[in-house]
Amino acid sequence: MIQQTDRGPVYRVRTLPKDAGVALVVLLALALGWLLRVQTEGRVKQFQDQASPFRISYPAGWGVADTLQDVLLKVADPQTNSAFKTNLTVESREVDPAAPPELQTLLDRRVEQRASLTGYHFLSNSDITVGGANGAVFEYAYVVQPIDQARRASLPVVVQAREYIVPTKDRTFYITLAAPQSEFDAAGAQFDRVIQTVQVQ
Repeated sequence: MIQQTDRGPVYRVRTLPKDAGVALVVLLALALGWLLRVQTEGRVKQFQDQASPFRISYPAGWGVADTLQDVLLKVADPQTNSAFKTNLTVESREVDPAAPPELQTLLDRRVEQRASLTGYHFLSNSDITVGGANGAVFEYAYVVQPIDQARRASLPVVVQAREYIVPTKDRTFYITLAAPQSEFDAAGAQFDRVIQTVQVQ
């Protein structure tokens, strides 16, 4: 019930426990939702190459993606809010152990290969250690047409990619994350966690 005073309506104290109960239920539901999200996002799947010691863990919600490329692994995030899905690709190339190429040579070759992408733009590069091996990382951007079919509406998507080059004594691994530029910051943070799981030796 509401009492009228000269200052307007005032709720009686007896409704306070009900309001507090509703607030408590809402807070509990939010906390449980947050815990479920953390648990779901924290789950991972592990990939192990049969021909080498290479191992990597990636988010369990990501699914294997079709590709025409010769790759060890390609997985994509189906929940990406774009026609182009955030994806992780792992490639492996054999090297001659008697004359392994220098890291700078591998980087230069890869940058030259990527230069053929539509709208390619080199962003940065640096040295890094991945799974105990010295490597290099470079970032670049390019443009894709994700749905290239007549009479299907689709705008080109600007994609930002981060690629790790990890040479070992008999193989070189290329680990690439590509995501729509608008989602790259969030995907990049997730990729940082993925890269920490890599084992190459």
